[in-house]
Amino acid sequence: MKASIKYSINQLRDYSDLFSRSFALEWLKGDFTSLDFKIARYDSNWVRRKDNSYCNYLKYVYKILEKHYKNEYILKNSFLNEWLIKELGKTNSQVFNEFKIGNAIADLVMFNGTSKVFEIKTELDSGKRLTSQIKYYKKVFNQIYLIVPSSKIHQYQDHDSNVGIITFDENSISSFRVIRESETNLNIDFETIMGILHTTEYKRIVEEHFGKLPKMTSFSQYSICKELISKISPVELSLYFNELMKKRNSCTALSTRNHKEFNQLSLALKMTQQKRKDMINSLKEPINI
Repeated sequence: MKASIKYSINQLRDYSDLFSRSFALEWLKGDFTSLDFKIARYDSNWVRRKDNSYCNYLKYVYKILEKHYKNEYILKNSFLNEWLIKELGKTNSQVFNEFKIGNAIADLVMFNGTSKVFEIKTELDSGKRLTSQIKYYKKVFNQIYLIVPSSKIHQYQDHDSNVGIITFDENSISSFRVIRESETNLNIDFETIMGILHTTEYKRIVEEHFGKLPKMTSFSQYSICKELISKISPVELSLYFNELMKKRNSCTALSTRNHKEFNQLSLALKMTQQKRKDMINSLKEPINI
């Protein structure tokens, strides 16, 4: 039987950097300098392989991380592949990566008939900021889900009984399972929503709800619209907000069939199908170090 290869924590961290936004931006420019450095440091034998290409090398690294270092990228990508992309295919939905709400940044959010936020907690997370994160999420989203390792359910299940819990097996992160459904929250906060909306979006809500826009200038439009939006019921405002978010530009290049290792990266960079195709084509270049 072939002996299992052991990887140092520094090597695994170096590997995880390969799927960062900054590295991808370099690939899109055809610059593989940083990638070459990692390959020369850990895997110089790849140059002699028949399947020698940057794309195949990154898929090889992805499998190592999937098995030995389940960081946030791996978990997000797995959840996208196993769950969210399927939901996107069923409904008129929109999904966003790192969605800012007040002082919190949500890992993944989805808008379809309702708004959902998914907060991922890896084995490496402490959960210290969770109370403040949930506080902000409740001001915006209809449903909140925590995605946690099955071994840490006890750490999170009593945190807030209104929050849903999805677990994954640390040995098989493709198996996500709902342990508790989220309660539905319709009492969203108009001030927090105003902090998310673009100018054209909050003006659209006012015009749709009240039938027309009042007289305003570029200096007064925010305060006037905010005052009017404060008069809309939270339930109605939630519906307006969800519909507007579904119309925002996001990634159009997710796939469960081809190069699914790069889905989270595609989402983070809001790639179009053409942009993703260009990236994959550039990564098919043979490694030459």
